[in-house]
Amino acid sequence: MPKILSLLTPSAASSLRPPILRRVPTTRLLPRRTSATMAGAEVSGEIFDLQNYPTPLSPPCPAISKEVELRRAMSAASRSSFFVLTGDDIVFEDEWLAVVNKPSGSTLPAPQAELHLANRLDRDTSGLMIITKSHRAAAKLVEAFTEHRVKKTYLALCIGRAPVWGRIRISSGHGRSRFGAWRVYSTADVGRTLPGGSRVKHMATSFELLALDGREVRAERAEETVAAVEKAVAEAEEGGEEPGEILVRALPESGRTHQIRLHCQYLAMPIKGDVKYGGVHEWEGEECDFHALHAESLMFEHPVTGLPLQFQSPLPPWAREASRGVL
Repeated sequence: MPKILSLLTPSAASSLRPPILRRVPTTRLLPRRTSATMAGAEVSGEIFDLQNYPTPLSPPCPAISKEVELRRAMSAASRSSFFVLTGDDIVFEDEWLAVVNKPSGSTLPAPQAELHLANRLDRDTSGLMIITKSHRAAAKLVEAFTEHRVKKTYLALCIGRAPVWGRIRISSGHGRSRFGAWRVYSTADVGRTLPGGSRVKHMATSFELLALDGREVRAERAEETVAAVEKAVAEAEEGGEEPGEILVRALPESGRTHQIRLHCQYLAMPIKGDVKYGGVHEWEGEECDFHALHAESLMFEHPVTGLPLQFQSPLPPWAREASRGVL
């Protein structure tokens, strides 16, 4: 069996990159108000600019997120010197590609020679990644990802009030706000220009409710479709009950940056530990060292042989505990 382990060992230097500085055009802003009206649109609790850019529907990153993210990045950098992919991490390998199971809190650097990362996961996200070993295989897989022919599922452990739905599909806009953060936008804003010159793009995710507080969901629940047009989705909550653990399976139909994390935030059930998008950084007396998101499965056509391939990743400890036999 071909060996690729020595080419995939991360280094501490590759885990942290210097920030990219960009010149931002100067615009005059209205003062912060509880309510402001402009061009027939009401904006609550936002700074609204005179160029009439689209207004994000999801909130900005909380102040504590910078401190938490920096601490996690430094911790990951110190661990990366000791992280080495082993045979146990390789789910599949042939002469054209390898499928590996990335642990949470680690990053894989850009591979050497003809090796390519076909898909990427956030530092804290664990699960399946594809590494190709030739330009031919890489080009074919890039095309498959672009055309949405690679099917993926994720597991996410969220914190919030129990949803009334059993399955839900949410579609929205996606883009960078004035200060560079990824935000949810209205579906009506898709195609509109954002600060910096980029445009709002469409994204869609389907969610399946698996368990609530570790118990399998047995009762029949509704199936819903949501198009993001408002700042809140009140239907995502029921009653006045206390927030609890919500285990969901996510099926992204598009491949936008932080898509699942953003949609969980919009549905009022941010991922546990995902402080950047409204998640708790402490839960039941314990600090969350990472966000609970796992790339569970991959299904695609082999880029060279054309054979159908399907892979399932081993569950991380938090997912085993949250599912308790459901998965």
